[in-house]
Amino acid sequence: MSRQPIIGVSACTKQIGHNIYHTAGDKYLQAVVHAAGGMPIIIPALGDQVDQDYLLDHIDGLVFPGSPSNVEPHHYSGPASEPGTLHDAARDSTTIPLIKAAIARGIPVLGICRGFQEMNVAFGGTLHQKVQEVEGYMDHREPEGLPADQQYGLRHLLHVQPGGLLDGIGLPREFMINSIHGQGVERLAPGLHVEALAPDGLIEAFSVEGAKSFALGVQWHPEWQVRSNPNYLAIFQAFGEACRKKAGQR
Repeated sequence: MSRQPIIGVSACTKQIGHNIYHTAGDKYLQAVVHAAGGMPIIIPALGDQVDQDYLLDHIDGLVFPGSPSNVEPHHYSGPASEPGTLHDAARDSTTIPLIKAAIARGIPVLGICRGFQEMNVAFGGTLHQKVQEVEGYMDHREPEGLPADQQYGLRHLLHVQPGGLLDGIGLPREFMINSIHGQGVERLAPGLHVEALAPDGLIEAFSVEGAKSFALGVQWHPEWQVRSNPNYLAIFQAFGEACRKKAGQR
């Protein structure tokens, strides 16, 4: 009988009152449990206070989830963000080095939305800070002022590219996804392979070439109601299987 994998979920920091808290969204934790079949643990955003080697010795997978904050642009030599842009320097200092270390160690990795963007930055790519203001691209942000189930509703087609990881786990060449982001890939990092595109050509998913295990970033939110969407579920199941394999090796 295979052992339940331990899957780390990277935390954001949030100030509540006078104190800083380390937080991870419930929907990601629930997806790890019910779709990937893992035991989630929250990885605090403590930067170099996190002993990466010790952590990677004791986990079987990592999820880098979405967040209201954006990656600080100095990490990819981008222009300064507009005033009022939400950042999380503690998360950046934790996740960006952890991504490359985990993949080098053969730890399965799934990056979602901000996590997808972090993966691109970690490998040397750049980001559009406001995709909706870039000529040729649609507005990928969620509609404001609506209930969550409408904000996370299916918004546009995803075009899965042949011969990649998503194609290999049996996803259809086209299916509908949600769209909840303002940033997006500007220049794809070396060593990343395009897995899927939006109708306007924006990169929606990539994998890491030559990775020893599952290493995928997706721009949309497959964790949302994952058990009722077979395409979203297939991604988490493939990730969970890779984590179980890693757990068996450990």
